[in-house]
Amino acid sequence: MSNCVLWARVSSREQREGYSIDAQLRITREKAQREGWHIVREFVVAESAKRGAERVAFNQMLKWVVANARKHKITTILAHKLDRICRNMRDAVRMQELEDKHGIKLAFVENQFGPGAAGALSFNIMAAVAQYYSDNLRQEVLKGIEERVRQGWTPGLAAFGYVNVPADRERPVQLHPENARAVRRIFELYATGTMTFEQIGDQMQREGFVFRPSQPRFHRTAISYILNNPYYIGLVQFRGEYFVGKHEPIINKETFEHCQKLLKKKNRRTAKVNHYLAASMFVCGHCGFGITAERIRRTNKRDGRVREYIYYRCANVYPDKDHPTVRWREDQLEAAILTDLESLRIEDDETRQWFRAQLVESCKNETLVREERLKNLRRRKADLEAMQQRLLDAYLAGAVDKNTFTAKTALHKEELDRIEADIQTSRAAPLTGLEQAVEAFDLAQTAAERWRVSTKEERRAILEAVLLNRTLNATSLVTTKRKPFDVLAEGPILKQSRGNWIRTSDLLTPSQAL
Repeated sequence: MSNCVLWARVSSREQREGYSIDAQLRITREKAQREGWHIVREFVVAESAKRGAERVAFNQMLKWVVANARKHKITTILAHKLDRICRNMRDAVRMQELEDKHGIKLAFVENQFGPGAAGALSFNIMAAVAQYYSDNLRQEVLKGIEERVRQGWTPGLAAFGYVNVPADRERPVQLHPENARAVRRIFELYATGTMTFEQIGDQMQREGFVFRPSQPRFHRTAISYILNNPYYIGLVQFRGEYFVGKHEPIINKETFEHCQKLLKKKNRRTAKVNHYLAASMFVCGHCGFGITAERIRRTNKRDGRVREYIYYRCANVYPDKDHPTVRWREDQLEAAILTDLESLRIEDDETRQWFRAQLVESCKNETLVREERLKNLRRRKADLEAMQQRLLDAYLAGAVDKNTFTAKTALHKEELDRIEADIQTSRAAPLTGLEQAVEAFDLAQTAAERWRVSTKEERRAILEAVLLNRTLNATSLVTTKRKPFDVLAEGPILKQSRGNWIRTSDLLTPSQAL
């Protein structure tokens, strides 16, 4: 009696169409009984026909047959039809190699192939037909999926935050009450621009949100997937295209786009900067190396308390013999910076207020022109919207035909879009030279005070905005101010000139005024 291995397979689509795996098993078992073959093992598989999907069970079957062919004296692999075991030419070649190397033949209930070249040709033709069927089935399935996606339906399982409800044909994808709330919270936390993925995961855990029972904590990959997924604003992605979905959005478009900007900028780190005056903020005045920071812990011999001190020193590990010791304690460096920033301030209140008033007065004309333009744009926008409403009322009343309504609506929309773009451009327009001068003056007069009350990150921003070059020597801090702060640091006064216009060229130092 010969021994055989039985193989039975149906796809998920065939199961829905009523093609039973039990019927296939019954037919193949009857075939083995008629031929007098003993079934050593049965491999039963229900899998999809997706291209490129790893046929795990098929590979396991081949491996097992090769490993046990001699032990169990296997001579045949029995299947219902060729397309049950060979879905493409590659499968057919592998089965032929199995026969050539191990003498194990293929047998079928319905397909019979004769010996010799004619039988091999028939086998190859049937294998090609099986591959054609598999490819055609795949194309038809993809067509159906694409059409459903274009209609707004979700292909496959919905994203985290939603739940599939197949029984509801009107709303097959619905919000999950807890998970949807977790998605909103993740976007809220990240939109602040002050939290990393790890910090968001910690916060979600503290607030009691659970990702999944087997993995309660929201890990980095899950948070990144959620933040980058446009499904949460109502879009369905398919083959690189986006379609408006029928599911309910969890996040509004503005919040999602804001988070995308933060992701692109990688603006994720908000942990406190301990050594905020290091990292390219200062350079050594002797060798040009950067200034680095070090933390020193010292124990008080009297009370045993440990005190920490932060020092900033030259990062040159191979200094010249004549290189001085450039090493500043943090509080000493902060005091020197504060003194430098205070040099920008005009001490006399009356002079400072008068100077700013002159700058503001000079800006009025330019500001008025911009505001007047914005008023005109908004007025024209309101007129167009009123015209469109009157046009719609006339169309609904039958006073205007469809072609006229469509043509005029298109013209109104085109002009409205152009006006809205102009309004946004005017709002986002860069400051004029005089407006920049007012802002620079205000920053210069408050730089020292801002420094005192700012965080370490904000202090770095103030230094980068005001100081162009920052050099540390053994005993002094030397800075070069950016324009126009360099003029203010020298103690500017206003030269008498015609009109109220104040230009940088009109600013003189006290020595020049004399």
